[in-house]
Amino acid sequence: MPTFVWEGKNRNNIVQKGEMEASGVDAVRANLNRLRILPTKVKKKPKDLFENVAFLQPKVTQKDVILFCRQFSTMIDAGLPIIQCMDILHAQQENATFKKMLKAIKEQIESGLTLADSLKKYPKQFDDLFVNMVAAGEAGGILDTILRRLSAHMEKTARLKSQVKGALTYPIVTIIIAILCVGVILVFVIPVFEEMFADMGGTLPTPTLIVVAMSEFVKSKIHWIIIGIVLFIFAFKKYYNTEKGKVFIDAAALKLPVFGMLLRKVAVANFTQTMGTMLSSGVAILEALDIVAKTSGNKTIENAIYSVKSGIAEGRTMADPLAESGVFPAMVCQMISVGESTGALDAMLEKIAEFYEEEVDQAVENLTALIKPFMIVFLGVVIGGLVVAMYLPIFKMAGSL
Repeated sequence: MPTFVWEGKNRNNIVQKGEMEASGVDAVRANLNRLRILPTKVKKKPKDLFENVAFLQPKVTQKDVILFCRQFSTMIDAGLPIIQCMDILHAQQENATFKKMLKAIKEQIESGLTLADSLKKYPKQFDDLFVNMVAAGEAGGILDTILRRLSAHMEKTARLKSQVKGALTYPIVTIIIAILCVGVILVFVIPVFEEMFADMGGTLPTPTLIVVAMSEFVKSKIHWIIIGIVLFIFAFKKYYNTEKGKVFIDAAALKLPVFGMLLRKVAVANFTQTMGTMLSSGVAILEALDIVAKTSGNKTIENAIYSVKSGIAEGRTMADPLAESGVFPAMVCQMISVGESTGALDAMLEKIAEFYEEEVDQAVENLTALIKPFMIVFLGVVIGGLVVAMYLPIFKMAGSL
């Protein structure tokens, strides 16, 4: 069926826009009237010349999925059947890639598949955690509640990731800018001073000689330096993609002086938040641990969670293998032990998650406060040192006059 672009006003006289598949303009107007939207403009959507070129299509972002969850849960809560919900979500979706996906999911549900089985076919957008929770929601008749929990969980996870990225971005950008500035000074500025000093004659101070030697080295070996950096990045990625490399680098990341503690707190917050959400939604504990391990993002954390899963399969509690792993703080293990003994593990995990989310907030603030002056001093010493070294002969000459 052809797709039509429409524009209309709802009951509150607010202008709304969207797309809808229908047999014709009259069918679109009839469907909009059923949705209590007064159509003001309906026209056939022009064909996209690049619709079959995958890399030119928009990506489905986490924000798209979160909004989908919130709208879907609201409609399910209002009593709308799943097919009608998918129809509405598909009609108002602006992301072309996600729109096609929702259409395919709707068709699969109409053919007899469950919502969870339909979502499972799109692992990049809907991971194991999402699919298993939806399956639990469908089985328990609490799909609206599950979708609300999923959207809240994804929002919290996205916030934690953005906090870590924000904390790491400042020093990385500063170091890159410093390297670029030093490179420009060594390649373009220092040679000018070098020619001037050669015309002046006399012996140069030691710091100036060192900077001139650095400049000559960088100018003569610049292509090898660039090749070396590219090869190092390639080799690092290749090594990290191996099992041994992932274990070593992820373990080293958790042991970094300042960043390691932040990464550990984020890992604890993610683990407890995801486990709490899944257990309260009715997902079996072994299945939940398997999913949480796969989505941990750190091999050391993943191995620790798998050891917990093995321990529970052997009849042990969750707290003991967690404590033995040495990855999770003693307080977390003790609180989980209390949660297991009182039968309120999901509630206890959510409390731990809330506590560690606040800890991450505080850690990011402290890290930012610590890094800023350090970076300022670093830039001042590196770039200021180069400038002073080049002006020393001028100061020396002025002093002799």
